Amino acid sequence: MKYVVLLCDGMADLPRDDLEGKTPMGTADKPNMDRLASISEIGLVKTVADNLKPGSDVANLSVLGYDPSVYYSGRSPLEAGSIGIDMKPTDVSFRCNLVTLSDDEKYENKTMIDYCSGDISSEEAAELIAFIQEKMGNEEFSFYSGVSYRHCLIWDKGTLDVGTLTPPHDITGRKITEYLGVNKNGQKLLEMMKRSYDLLKDHPVNKKRTEKGLRPANSIWLWGEGVRKDLTPFEEKYGLKGAMISAVDLLKGIGKFTGMEVINVPGATGYIDTNFSGKAQAAIKALEDGSDLVYIHVEAPDECGHRFEIENKVKSIELIDKLILAPILDAFKEKDIKILICPDHPTPLSLKTHTNAPVPYLIYDSRKAVNGVDCFCEEKAEKTGVYVEVGHTLMEKFLS
Repeated sequence: MKYVVLLCDGMADLPRDDLEGKTPMGTADKPNMDRLASISEIGLVKTVADNLKPGSDVANLSVLGYDPSVYYSGRSPLEAGSIGIDMKPTDVSFRCNLVTLSDDEKYENKTMIDYCSGDISSEEAAELIAFIQEKMGNEEFSFYSGVSYRHCLIWDKGTLDVGTLTPPHDITGRKITEYLGVNKNGQKLLEMMKRSYDLLKDHPVNKKRTEKGLRPANSIWLWGEGVRKDLTPFEEKYGLKGAMISAVDLLKGIGKFTGMEVINVPGATGYIDTNFSGKAQAAIKALEDGSDLVYIHVEAPDECGHRFEIENKVKSIELIDKLILAPILDAFKEKDIKILICPDHPTPLSLKTHTNAPVPYLIYDSRKAVNGVDCFCEEKAEKTGVYVEVGHTLMEKFLS
């Protein structure tokens, strides 16, 4: 038996008038998902408990079968592991976004224009982070570049008691004034954010971006603090050899810490221009080469939700269906395979951020057909009455 988890980040949504009262999942032309839905177990799963923040960190740990209340210690340490940072027990790590803020004179009065600086390239970002490290790095604070806008700050002998640090994708279009709620310990972080604006606003990389009509990466934004916490290896936990395929450091970090093979796919970007076909072929090869389970994470629907890109969110679901799911089904049409398809959390277009509402899931088993539904979407999943209340138990259910 081979197992595939197709994790469509942020795919779940709310019904929209401009989609004839449907969600993007209900609107998308996804014949393969819908065909599987008619012969698969369909239901809802609560991937994020009400007392936890609905981040991709908590939600993906949950889907992968790790209880966030036991294993979660913050988002950034997982990303740091992917970047290759060997955190000490006394280190505290922070996600360091490169963001676009408005040009209001006082930092506190600026508006969060763009949490990802217009999809800044990794090459441009690396130059900016190296500059920040040169100007602000020291024995206490060190900056490390990651992918696109996603980077890392390590605070030597730091503290988690820094006040409230808000994810920048939660406040797009809002003044940052009320989201700078640091305490005395976190004041150092806020001062670095302020100083970064003065350092970056006229940097040559940003001047070139502005000349091209692109958004400048004119500030760092710190959030997602955490300390290193080891995860039980996936193979030890479930007796299966696993592989992780993703464009983003967070999922690569989860894969690394759980002992899964982390497969890098050329052209995997985390956006709607990602190499969907490459991910499918990498998954097929991994399963043929000895992996028992492949976890394919696709970021595109989530990014479209954050940006209020309605058509692209629908299109991203269609591309997943056509370019990832279809080739996998074809490759294993004569073999035993189980497939779990689900989002990690909703990213409603109307909110431009995550919620911890239950999400639809589909479990397909090639050995047996069950009575399912005619569309894999939120409405039909809810009508089945099947509900997995504790998210991290879904993996065991899938593998049983």
